[in-house]
Amino acid sequence: MMRLIGRSFGRNSVELSPLLHMRGPQISNMKHFGALSVFLLICILYIEPGVSGTSHPKPSCRYPPSQWCRSLEIAISCNVQKQCMELNATRTNQAAPPVSVTLYYESLCPDSRVFITQQLFPTWTMLQDIMTVTLVPYGNAMENPSASSPFICQHGEAECRGNLIEACMIHLTGPSAFQIIYCMESAENVLNAAQPCLQLYAPAVSWSSVDACSRGGLGRQLMHAYAAMTRALHPAHTHVPWLTVNGEYTEENEDKVLSSLFHFVCRLYKGVKPPVCTGAQVRLNRSFC
Repeated sequence: MMRLIGRSFGRNSVELSPLLHMRGPQISNMKHFGALSVFLLICILYIEPGVSGTSHPKPSCRYPPSQWCRSLEIAISCNVQKQCMELNATRTNQAAPPVSVTLYYESLCPDSRVFITQQLFPTWTMLQDIMTVTLVPYGNAMENPSASSPFICQHGEAECRGNLIEACMIHLTGPSAFQIIYCMESAENVLNAAQPCLQLYAPAVSWSSVDACSRGGLGRQLMHAYAAMTRALHPAHTHVPWLTVNGEYTEENEDKVLSSLFHFVCRLYKGVKPPVCTGAQVRLNRSFC
């Protein structure tokens, strides 16, 4: 399912948890409901004909299939209580919350870029129905009292510029933000790729609006919020990429996530696992900034 990425401000603010909010589970539930209606119709026509004495619903069943499991009384009236109980058990399993992954990173950190392009984005692409992603583009930066340069970044001014642009992308482009940031981070030059990646994945959003955000007060406000989120980490981060899973960080989880995020999400999800989760595990390299 897609949530949106990151945190944003204003009337159109979105949290990509996703932040990228795609509603895969809702579509899946609709398909499941349609299949259920057909299943229940078949059941009511064919189950226990010797008991009811007929292959049709009892005359007291005056409800359409969409309401058969709405209450116990209706289910009994329509002779489908067993099927409704089984359905409720399945729904409970499928209603498991998605796995929440938050990435604290820097736009020009080589290891952050590798993790985004080789693990996080591909995993989210395949498992967006069972996971949400939040991006926090700040990392090892520090706030600076200087008005002309409000942030100091590990990889220099270019990285501060990249962090600000990606923060504004998250704020202004909503569901397209993750695709745009993946496009930027997979390019040879992150900053030069910003405008074409925006035009490719969010053509309705003007580059001038992103540029103005990244150079003005809104961008500094967004970055200050990311700084606060990063400082609030417990335990405090010591490197990037730094990941929390369902709001928590442990060295054990970090090792599993950086080795194979895909398989870790599949194992951690408590609901019905998608078929794609049945592949063989491949251990990946890991490094930090």
